[in-house]
Amino acid sequence: MSTQSLATQASATPAAVKSDAGQSGSGISALKIMNYTILVLLTLVFVGPLFFILMNSFKGRFFISSSPFALPIGDYFVGLTNYTSGLAVTNFFNAMGWSFVITIGSVTVIVFFTAMTAYYITRIKARWTNVVYLIFVFSMIVPFQAVMFPTIKIADMLGLSNPAGMMVLYLGFGAGLSVFIFSGFVKSIPLEIEEAATIDGCGPLKTYFYIVFPMLKPVAITVAILNTMWVWNDYLLPYLVIGLSTPYKTIPVAIQMMAGSYGDNDMGAMMAMLVLAIIPIVVFYLFSQKYIIEGVAAGAVKG
Repeated sequence: MSTQSLATQASATPAAVKSDAGQSGSGISALKIMNYTILVLLTLVFVGPLFFILMNSFKGRFFISSSPFALPIGDYFVGLTNYTSGLAVTNFFNAMGWSFVITIGSVTVIVFFTAMTAYYITRIKARWTNVVYLIFVFSMIVPFQAVMFPTIKIADMLGLSNPAGMMVLYLGFGAGLSVFIFSGFVKSIPLEIEEAATIDGCGPLKTYFYIVFPMLKPVAITVAILNTMWVWNDYLLPYLVIGLSTPYKTIPVAIQMMAGSYGDNDMGAMMAMLVLAIIPIVVFYLFSQKYIIEGVAAGAVKG
């Protein structure tokens, strides 16, 4: 090859590299634009209903039906009237108190017992422990409606129509997913750590509470968060078990009682109470969302 040809090729090479870099940059920018567009659309899908509820909580009840998507301005705006009327009708703070009691108690019971259960059936290698694990996994796919009536009947027979009974029922319905997540994490804990604790004189209980359970903290937080959002927002189980004639009504049940017969619904007050019901769980989720990703990744991928 001649010297002139080499010079020509060398001079053309930077231009070709620059062209390839430009094409790569345009491809990356187009991909970013597409990703941002999808994320914005998903944000609107999830945040839109919340904004709709907040917006209509400041509008008159008749304007909500006639102009549900109009902004609460001018004659539409009623200030805090919906909030004051809703608080008076629903006895909201009493319902919120019982919601906190049932939610905190249920989540504590679920985390405490399901962590021990997952540890036991994971470490004890036997056929019956495998069967128990499969039963827990199978319970995840059984819809509540399939066992709704037997559950109500048994709850009435055992006297579980109270906050303590609700904690027992939530333990039963929340055990499947919780044991599944805990088991995946326990499998990743090296047996050598527990053997070292046994050599140092720790029995099974000391080994679990002083060695294993502290290591389960990330996934325990995740299980607690997931169950908190479920129990707090649950309507059907408290409605069927506790009912409407007891003082133990939770927030969803208390809000649903505002729906009158023959279409006599104060939608403005209902929207206002929904806003107040959403605030605690949204704040809780915002402060703990990072633990969900960490715990799910640790519990579901390992093992």
